[in-house]
Amino acid sequence: MKKIALITGGMGQDGSYLAELLLNKKYKVVVGCRELSKIKKWRHKILNIHNKIIYEKLDVSNVKNIKKIFKKYKFNEVYNLAALSFAAGSFKVPVETSKVTGLGCMYILEILKDLNHKSKFFQASSSEIFGNNKSKVCNENTYLDPVNPYGLAKQFAHVATKNYRKKYNIFASNGILFNHESPLRDEKFVTRKIVKGLVEIKMKKKKKLLLGNINSKRDWGYAKDYTRAMWLSLQKKDPGDYIISSNKLHTIKDFINQCCKYLDIKIKWSGKGLKEKAIDVKNNLILIKVHQKFMRSSDAFDLRGDNNKTKKKLKWKPSTSFSNLIKIMIDYEIKNIKK
Repeated sequence: MKKIALITGGMGQDGSYLAELLLNKKYKVVVGCRELSKIKKWRHKILNIHNKIIYEKLDVSNVKNIKKIFKKYKFNEVYNLAALSFAAGSFKVPVETSKVTGLGCMYILEILKDLNHKSKFFQASSSEIFGNNKSKVCNENTYLDPVNPYGLAKQFAHVATKNYRKKYNIFASNGILFNHESPLRDEKFVTRKIVKGLVEIKMKKKKKLLLGNINSKRDWGYAKDYTRAMWLSLQKKDPGDYIISSNKLHTIKDFINQCCKYLDIKIKWSGKGLKEKAIDVKNNLILIKVHQKFMRSSDAFDLRGDNNKTKKKLKWKPSTSFSNLIKIMIDYEIKNIKK
């Protein structure tokens, strides 16, 4: 019989790639959606999986709603990816963020405990749980010090998963995901904003791009690689916690420079701080400018993930380099804009 998997937050970047992976492995895939009438299937359509998925109404902040779907299906695997996932924006809706991103995880764990389901559970944790951490490199035992409501909610879900695993012997694993990008990334995230903006500048559809702290560093990977690690964590005999990262740091300026190199846009940098800008070498016009509006008031420190345990236990490592990730994103954007 086919394995049955539930993905909460399955309409997003990670959920879409995970659904594609599971379908390729012959799973029956159920995607939980908060409002069936309002779901946006554009990511699933790009991957050509929208006709292969079962869509069910599921609000992870509603216990009755969760119970209903768990009584309807006997899931072999449950992937909790549901979250209000824009860290900077979580300050505007902290209570809603805590309900969906934090409590939603505990509600599912409670139901797994009460219904005595044998489902294996994966919680999508985040590097935001480390937040204001002085460690240069974070592993599974690094102390947690989040700096925004999103990170706080993820910390709650992360610790709840560990607690239920220990106390109730539930197969519950955490994947602590560092930044991961793809063509399916929402445009409000800086990487997609940069890629789309520079492609539009190259195609003369845009003149200038405004950004925040371009010297901020991130441990970046490819979302499609990271969903494979999620799946692998539930194929083990025992549950655990795993850092899912590239083990490498790059600044946002590095990301910009690599994009410009691939697009053959020659730039030079000038100024410092809020006066820093990238200038087109050919015509001396300003292409990128730092703006106070996009500075995050409470940013996470420049942290790198130590994925050695994940490499060893799951036999996983990122297969897409930083430069290839950018190439994948730019190629998609050019194709998308032309279409």
